[in-house]
This record gives sequence, C-alpha cells and structure tokens, in this order.
Amino acid sequence: MRRRIGIDVGGTNTDAVLLEGEGVLQAVKTPTTADVLTGVKQALRGVAPAIGAAGVQGVMIGTTHFVNAVVQRRDLARVGALRIGLPAAATLPPLCDWPEDLAAIVRGQVHMVEGGHDFDGRPIMPLDERAIAAAAREMRAAGIACVAVASIFSPLDPAMEIRAAEIIRQEMPEAAITLSHELGRIGLLERENVALLNAALAPLAAHTVRAFAQALEEAGIDAPLYITQNDGTVMRADHAARFPVLSFASGPTNSMRGAAFLTGAKDALVVDVGGTTSDIGALKAGFPREANAVVQVGGVRTNFRMPDLLSIGLGGGSHVEPGADGRIAIGPRSVGFRLPELARVFGGAQLTTSDVAVRLGMLALGEADRVAGLEEGFARAVFAEAARMLEDATDRMKTEAGAVPLLAVGGGAFLVPDTLPGISQVLRPEHAAVANAVGAAIAQVSGEADQVFQGMTRAEALREAERIARARATEAGAEPESLVLVDVEDLPIAYLPGGALRVRARVVGEIAAPAES
Repeated sequence: MRRRIGIDVGGTNTDAVLLEGEGVLQAVKTPTTADVLTGVKQALRGVAPAIGAAGVQGVMIGTTHFVNAVVQRRDLARVGALRIGLPAAATLPPLCDWPEDLAAIVRGQVHMVEGGHDFDGRPIMPLDERAIAAAAREMRAAGIACVAVASIFSPLDPAMEIRAAEIIRQEMPEAAITLSHELGRIGLLERENVALLNAALAPLAAHTVRAFAQALEEAGIDAPLYITQNDGTVMRADHAARFPVLSFASGPTNSMRGAAFLTGAKDALVVDVGGTTSDIGALKAGFPREANAVVQVGGVRTNFRMPDLLSIGLGGGSHVEPGADGRIAIGPRSVGFRLPELARVFGGAQLTTSDVAVRLGMLALGEADRVAGLEEGFARAVFAEAARMLEDATDRMKTEAGAVPLLAVGGGAFLVPDTLPGISQVLRPEHAAVANAVGAAIAQVSGEADQVFQGMTRAEALREAERIARARATEAGAEPESLVLVDVEDLPIAYLPGGALRVRARVVGEIAAPAES
C-alpha cells in the first residue's frame, strides 16, 4: 500500500500526516519554531512511529520559508542582473519598479547588453558576448555569486539567455544562474522580476533543502524528498533548490488540494484559516484556480504561475482590539507561532481570536478560567466581525451569482460561521486542521509550457507545447507514463507573422518511483 508523509510549515504550526492509500494513518500538529527546521524534525518524529517496516514512497514538504524571506526582507543574496535587450530596453532598468528597501538589499550589479528578440522573433541586435563576459568578470570581482538573466521575448526564443548562461559559467563556474524564460511569461519587467527574486533566494533555497534532507535522515526516514509548489503539485528537492519561487504560494494551495481530497469536492471555494491570515481560493476540477493577472510578491510585480488567492488578516492568533468608535478590530497583527506564549489562555497579555473562542466554548485550549471575565456580548461581537470579514472575502472570490459550497480548513477554521450569504453549505471535513499537510501528501507532479510558436500548424504547436510540458514534468520528478494533459489553450497573435500562436499546456502525473541503486 502506498504511503506518503506530507508536511506543511505554517506561520504558527507545522503539520504532518502519514497517508496510506486514501486514509490518514497519523496526523500531528506541532508549533512552528523560530528556526523552522526544529519544528519539521518534531513533526517527523510525531509520524515516524506509525510508519513501520513498509516505509514511505516520498516525503512532501510545503513551506512559506521562501516567500516569507521576501516579505520580511531577510536571508536574501545580492544579485547580478543581466538584461539582454539594448538598445531597445534602456529606459526602465532592472529593479526599477521594486520597493526601494527590497531593491537596496538585492541589487548587486546591473548590466545591460545588446541583443534580444523582437515580437516577430527576429533578433533586435546580435548578442554582445564580449560585454556579457566582461559583466561576469565584474560580478565575480565584486563577490556576487547569484545571477539573473532576462532577454527581451525570451519565451519566444530562449537562445540568447542560454548562450549568456554558458558565457557566465565560464567566468563564474560556481555561480547560481537563473534564466527568466524558465520561470516567467511574456512581459519583460515582470518576468525579469521573477528571475531576480529566484536568484536572490538561491543560497537560502540550497541551505533549506539540505536541512530538510538532514531532518529526514535524523528521523530515520529513507524516502525521496519533494517540495510542494504553487499549483498544488510537487517537484523534486533538487528542482526546488533551483527554483524556490515556485513554492511561494504552496501553503494555501496545499490546503485547497487537501480540502478537495478530504471532501471529494472538485469545484468550490476554500478558506484556509491559519494563525495569521485567512486565504480564500477557488477549486476548479480539484486544482486551485490560477491567477491570470500580475501578482505582487513583497511589493514586486511578477507574472509566473500563481494561484488566484485573496488573503485577509484573520487567523487564530490575530490580535483583537476594541476600537475607539465602538467597532472591534481583528488583525492584521498576530502572535503567530508565539500563541502558546502570548495568548491570554496561556497566561500572556494579548487578547486573540483563540482566547475569544475559548470563552465561548468553541475551542479547548489552555486554561479557560483565564478568559472567564470576558463579556459574552463582546465575545460574540468579535465572531460577528470575523463573519463579516469572511463574507466580504468570499463574495469577492466568487465568479458566479448562485450559491457555492465553502470548504473550511486550517487550525483557525473555528472562525468560519456555519452559514454565510452566497454560500450553499459550509463543509468541515475530518482532519480539516491538517488539510495543508494532507494536500502536500497527495500532491502529484506537473509541468507547464507557455510560449509563442511560429512557422507551424496549430496541431503542431499544440503537440510541441505538450512535449515541452511533459519534459518539464519529467525533470521535476514525474513518471513519464502517468502524465495526463489537464489544461491546454491557444491564442492566435494577429500582429505576428507566420501564423504565430501562443500556447499554454499543463500536464500532471504521479511521482516516479526512485531508481534502485
């Protein structure tokens, strides 16, 4: 029987589950520790005794470690930015649209050289290889070890980015190089931003993945390691070390996939209430609905694969304050993983939503006597405000007029009322508190292609896009024979010659069995 371990590292708790087939054998919830990895080790120790001799097929970890580094402006490396596109792209240099505090941390050196392609696929200028080599030598002399390369219209033709990487590697053999066409879509600044963020996270990603592997070893678990990514699927740990940005939204998507698995629902809204935020998304055929617009991460505009999510400052650790005007303010500040230290039911001074839930008998946590003095009317007003916040958020995420089901998961799901306007029913599945870890455990592997094809028929372009998507899924750790095309769309581009067609294809498959030594 197939067994998997799923782990989700959240802002407050680190959850772990052991799945056997379709059933949850063991589920544990431990506090997230300040260094994150200690919490992972504790969670692994919680499920390890139930594994037995059969072992597991794989360990899937979802983490907000990388997106938190961007949001909190910590553990980021200086990056050498190389843009290929002169003379056409000199007006808006790399990092020009970043928040200044973040740009000051990440900006190592900025170099722009001649090259790039026009929208019809023709080179703007020949690639200036000598300038690239000179830029690489300058970056090496400055101690920069992470490089992001972006070329105009590289999703149409990535050849110049690939050649630039070869030149940089000759001058900087140990450099971590990110090529924009491997991550982003058409739109130079947003795609370049994705590459810059990825490059800035390269050292942290390598360290984190090594530490996760060490945690498995110390727990005595001999199984392949995977990291969950933004679309609700997983990638091999070495692939995640190369592309940490692909895991930015893995926490909410894990919860959405877990909610779909635990309830059997394929099309519904999902609210994942954690310790700090409530993340609302929509399931489409069992997978998170993707965002089509530009997505901001830490104030930086990006255009890569991300789920369509709305986050509000409502969670189990959210601060509760009576306002001067008589209204109650909930969040966005939260005690986070320090709930057992700062919440009133544990002897702390901060009133949180969890304290209010204990007062109303909705949650068994800490010492209820510590909040017995809270007025019941005030406590119910807090939950009425939480319901108002959730009503507004779910209404904004709906795409149809009729009522739709809502799946309530996460450790703070006690904040979700049983009825909401526009919601047909609120479903609370068993193991809802660890739905994020369940979603990680059941995750499959995906691959995506999104680029422009010219000089071929529509059928040929669709086949080529699917081939590229399958190759990327296989590289990420999928079993090639199990891959299924789950999403394909094409858009003719009228202003490009040669019957240009933009095709987006996505495939999903099972994790490949580890090769026998």
